[in-house]
Amino acid sequence: MDTTTAAALDADVATLRAGAVGWVATGVEERIELLDELARSVLAAGPGWALAAAEAKGIRRDSPAMGEDWGSGVVATLRNVQLLARTLRDVRDTGRPAPPSIRVGDDGRTVVDVFPTALEDRAVFPGFRAEVRLAEGVDPVAARERMGRAYHADRERRPAVALVLGAGNVSSIGPMDALHQLFVEDRTVVLKLNPVNEHLAPHLEAALRPLVRGGWLRIVRGGAEVGRHLATHPDVDAVHLTGSDRTYEEIVFGTDAEAAGRRLRNEPVLTKPVTAELGNVTPVIVVPGPWTPRELAYHGDNLASMLVQNAGFNCIAARVVVQHAAWSQRDDLLEAVRDSLRRAEPRDAYYPGARDRWRTFVDAHPEAERFGPEGEDRVPFTLIPGLDPARRDDVAFTTEAFCGVFGEVALDAPRSVPDFLDAAVAFCNERLWGTLSASILVHPRTLADPEAAAAVERAIAALGYGSVVVNHWSAVPYAMVSPPWGAAPGSTPSDVQSGVGTVHNTYLLEDVEKVVVRGPFTTPFTPPWFHTHRTLDRLMPRVARYLVERDPRQLPAIAALAARG
Repeated sequence: MDTTTAAALDADVATLRAGAVGWVATGVEERIELLDELARSVLAAGPGWALAAAEAKGIRRDSPAMGEDWGSGVVATLRNVQLLARTLRDVRDTGRPAPPSIRVGDDGRTVVDVFPTALEDRAVFPGFRAEVRLAEGVDPVAARERMGRAYHADRERRPAVALVLGAGNVSSIGPMDALHQLFVEDRTVVLKLNPVNEHLAPHLEAALRPLVRGGWLRIVRGGAEVGRHLATHPDVDAVHLTGSDRTYEEIVFGTDAEAAGRRLRNEPVLTKPVTAELGNVTPVIVVPGPWTPRELAYHGDNLASMLVQNAGFNCIAARVVVQHAAWSQRDDLLEAVRDSLRRAEPRDAYYPGARDRWRTFVDAHPEAERFGPEGEDRVPFTLIPGLDPARRDDVAFTTEAFCGVFGEVALDAPRSVPDFLDAAVAFCNERLWGTLSASILVHPRTLADPEAAAAVERAIAALGYGSVVVNHWSAVPYAMVSPPWGAAPGSTPSDVQSGVGTVHNTYLLEDVEKVVVRGPFTTPFTPPWFHTHRTLDRLMPRVARYLVERDPRQLPAIAALAARG
C-alpha cells in the first residue's frame, strides 16, 4: 500500500471521526427522514447495482438468475432500511421498539416474535414466522427495558468510528453491516469492499449517498493491506467483518511467526471490539416421514437450491444433509436432489480459489457425483453421498467448501424419530464446524405425533447454532432481516468458529440466544430462493419498487409473476 493510499484512508477516517460527533447528535426524527431518503436512493441505484453484480458473476442476460442480486442485494437492503425506519418511528412515538409480541415460551425463556412484521411479509413468506429466544434470566420486562439501547434518553452517546470489512459474495452484506453499525451501534462507518466485488463501489455509493453526503460513511477499496491499516488505525474504535475465520485470526492475532501461539494463549494483538460472521458447515437434518412423490420433488429442489443459489458461494449454503440410514425414502430424496441438480443452470466459479477448494473435496472423495460442465471457470455442482459419520476428520465435516459442493450422511439410529433426532443433533454439534445456522425438514404428519413434535422442539433447543430454520433454507432469517443474524453466542477469539455478535436485528434486541424460523413443509408458490424460479428477474425489481412506492396497482403483476415462478 503506497503512502498516497494511506493518506487518503487517513483522510477518510478523519472525516468520519469528525462526522461521528454530528451522528450521535442526530435525532430520531432526522434519522427517520434519512432512512426514507435512503429507501429512494437504494431503489434508484438498484438497476445498475443488480446488473453489475450479475455481470461479474457471469449470469446470462436472459436468465431468471439476473434477479438474484435484485433479491439478495437490493431488496434485502431496502427491507433493512425500512425496518429500521419503522423501529425508529416506534422509538419516537413510544420510547421503545415495538416487535409483534414479547412472551414467555414453554421453557420459561423470554421469546420475542419478529416476523411477520407487515402484510407484504405474509405475501413473500406465506406461513412463515420467526422468533428470537433470549438468554436465560431475561424476563419480558427486562427485555423491553433493554431494547434500543442506542436510543435510550439517559445513555451517554460517545462518538465512534467502525470499520466494516465487507464480504465479496452477497452484495447486501456490506451495506447492511454498515447500516447496523450506524443505526444500531451508533457509529460512523468506513466500509472496505472485498476485491471480489469492489466493482459495486459506485453503485453502493449512489445507493447510500445520503450517508456519504453527511460524512457518516466512506466506501473504500483495496486488499489485505488496506484492511490492516484501517483495523489498526487509532481513530477506528471497532471492527466488523464477514468472511473467513482465517481472515479474523489474521486481523485479531496478526500474521507473524508468533500469531499461532498468541491465538492458543488467547492474546489478541488487536484489542478493540471485533465482531464477525464467518461461515459454517451448514447441516440440514431430514426427519423420516411419509413423504409423497410431489413432496420429495419439492424438497429435492429445496435442498439443491441451498447449494445452487449464488453458485454455492454462500456462508450458509447447505453442506451436509443428515438422514436416517433406515428411512425407506432416503434414496428417493437423494434422487430428487440429483434430478434438481441436473436441471440447474451452470454457473461461473466467480469467487477466487473455488476450483482449488472443489478439488480438495473431490480428491478426498472420488465417489463425488458431478452435475454440469467443468472447466477453468466452472465448478460443477457436486454431491458426495454416503459420507462416513465415524470419520471425524473428513474435510466435508471440518471445512466450509465455499463452492458448489455438499455431502450427505446417513446415521444408524433406532427407528423412532426422537432417537434419530438425538443422534442428528449430537452429530451436528460435535462433528460439523461452525455455529451459524441449521435446518430441519419435518413432515406435518410426523409433527402430528406428540412424541415426534416434542423431539423436534428439543432438537431446536439443543442445536448449537445462531439460527434454526424448520422446513427451509437456513438463509431465510438473513432474508427476513428483522431477526438478529450471527453465530451462536459463546465463541472466543481463540476459537471463533462462525463468529461473534449479530447484525440486522432491526428491533434492537439485547441478550439474543437463538433465532427460530418455522415455515410450511411446502409452499403454494415457488420460493424466490429456489433455483427453479422462472420469473425471478422480473419479479424482484417489481418487489423492490413496491416496497418504496407502496402503489397497490403493482400488486396484481407481482402476484402473477410469483404464481408463474
